Amino acid sequence: MFQPLGFEQRSVTTSLGRMVYYTAVGSPWQEEMTASRDLETLVFLHGFGGGSSAYEWSKVYPAFAAEYRILAPDLIGWGRSEHPARNYKIEDYLTTIREFLQQTCDGPVRVIASSLTAAFTIRVAIAHPELFKSLILTTSAGLADFGQDYSRTFIAQLISIPVLDRILYNAGVATEGGIRSFLDQRQFAQPNRVYEEIVQAYLESAKQPNAEYAALSFVRGDLSFDLSLYIQQLTTPTAIIWGQKSQFTSPEIGRRLAQLNPQAIRFFQELEDVGLTPQLELPAVTIGLIRKFLPLLSESPTAVTY
Repeated sequence: MFQPLGFEQRSVTTSLGRMVYYTAVGSPWQEEMTASRDLETLVFLHGFGGGSSAYEWSKVYPAFAAEYRILAPDLIGWGRSEHPARNYKIEDYLTTIREFLQQTCDGPVRVIASSLTAAFTIRVAIAHPELFKSLILTTSAGLADFGQDYSRTFIAQLISIPVLDRILYNAGVATEGGIRSFLDQRQFAQPNRVYEEIVQAYLESAKQPNAEYAALSFVRGDLSFDLSLYIQQLTTPTAIIWGQKSQFTSPEIGRRLAQLNPQAIRFFQELEDVGLTPQLELPAVTIGLIRKFLPLLSESPTAVTY
């Protein structure tokens, strides 16, 4: 899978297996005498979907490598990390995200996370606030928010049928045509922003051995939950970025979630003509917003910006 210049692959062992991550190791980002652990840490966590991986943030995190220690993992079941053959549950990701932070970071860190993983990260931050300095989240939804029941949708019901689920994954997800169609029609607001490297990176991840287990758990709705039941407990300073044309959860859902906890969620930024993953669709804009929010989230809270 794509690996940016100056980054190398490392790993830690979690309770569910080996978790691969990418970090800057030298030229052109750091002088030889600079120890990366002396830099403040930024952790980038990708979202879920067929072929998801740390690649999702690979157009963004190199922009911070000269100033921060960068950690960008493939979550368990995705990318180059281990793919245990199991039906994944919410607790699997709450646990392994926590374990990753505890094993790779010496103190509280700034975490940047996407979509359902961003919602998981909120729950980890509620349970373990000592691990976090701040959160910057894109389209942070639990996909069952305010009582919506994703598991009752047609696609979730279809994927719940044994044998048929594997057939649909292999024929409709883990193919170049399936990946491109999903990116064009569902993930991006503008199909002309989907280029070949993105398709190939998602395809390589989707074709890893046992990659279907995590993907099918996600599509069945096994990992969905109602974030509105938890978000009021968040105390970590947070900014949320939301693509206006996200087809899975609208900006209205995001605003409702943010308004449940204005003390912690200090900024809500809606982006016009952007879908689920602004970090891939408009990486330069996403970089600019992260740079804007990082210092603001370190200041004492003032007026909430929505």
